[in-house]
Amino acid sequence: MSTQQPSTTTATPASAQGRPVRHFVMPKTLGGKLHVWRFVIARRFVQIAVLLLFFGTVHWGWQIAGQPLLSGNLSSSKLLGVIPLTDPFAVLQIVASLHWPILEAFIGAGVILLLYALLGGRVFCAWVCPVNMVADFANVLREKLGVRSLFVISHKARYWGLLLALVLSLITGVAAFEWVSPIGIMHRELIFGIGFGFIAILGVFVFDLLLMAHGWCGHICPLGAFWSIIGRIGLVKVAFDAPACTNCGDCVKVCPEPVVLNFKNAERDGMIRAGECTNCGKCVAVCPEKCLEFNLRARIGGASAKSAHTLPS
Repeated sequence: MSTQQPSTTTATPASAQGRPVRHFVMPKTLGGKLHVWRFVIARRFVQIAVLLLFFGTVHWGWQIAGQPLLSGNLSSSKLLGVIPLTDPFAVLQIVASLHWPILEAFIGAGVILLLYALLGGRVFCAWVCPVNMVADFANVLREKLGVRSLFVISHKARYWGLLLALVLSLITGVAAFEWVSPIGIMHRELIFGIGFGFIAILGVFVFDLLLMAHGWCGHICPLGAFWSIIGRIGLVKVAFDAPACTNCGDCVKVCPEPVVLNFKNAERDGMIRAGECTNCGKCVAVCPEKCLEFNLRARIGGASAKSAHTLPS
């Protein structure tokens, strides 16, 4: 199947670089559409695959070399009965509650921290978290229905949510967010059976659909805040080629975290450095000039430093 690149059919004003401003146009061919949707397809594959690994281990007894493939849940699990995988934020809450997790939990948290730091930081939110599928569906519907947000809160509110989760953990003596997390609730419902927990999932859907665009994931979720902090040191980033950009703004329109697309900072750094970026790939898929691409931070740094001498002052 052939792929058709984004193009424009009408004349557009010139950009600051003196070139016409092209806007993204969805290709007409199936191959072209699949190319645009490649990151969405990959994300859904990973999200469903993770759920399927848990489900298959619990219900179908999936094993390798006599060991359960992936047992537990997103907060605490074990791969092949040997490798611990622990949510670092859950461990942080337990420590805040003045309890000391077992050594295996710390090891599991270290494994997960290292994994996501290598992958870019906040990729859990866009590539693994099951609630992301609910939030994305709500956003698609609100765009089709033309729903406007009833109110807007700062994206920094999630950091207050993170702090609140730790304070409540200290006061109550339990990992506070783990008890009410829609993420954990949805995962348990899908793996172990639907119960009244669907109300929490429905709440996220209705909130994002009718009250505020990207409300839960983009503004409130304390786990998203935690991974945003880790995201600042992530090794995989979206590289930004400033000279190629014509400021069409198409990337901002599709980004679930448009605050991360600060192009003044991106031109200086050669990348989207903000930790809130989920590496979802939406901006990369719609950029008509291909000035946004995934790359390793080390390689971006070298390219950015080199190009800085060639950019007009």
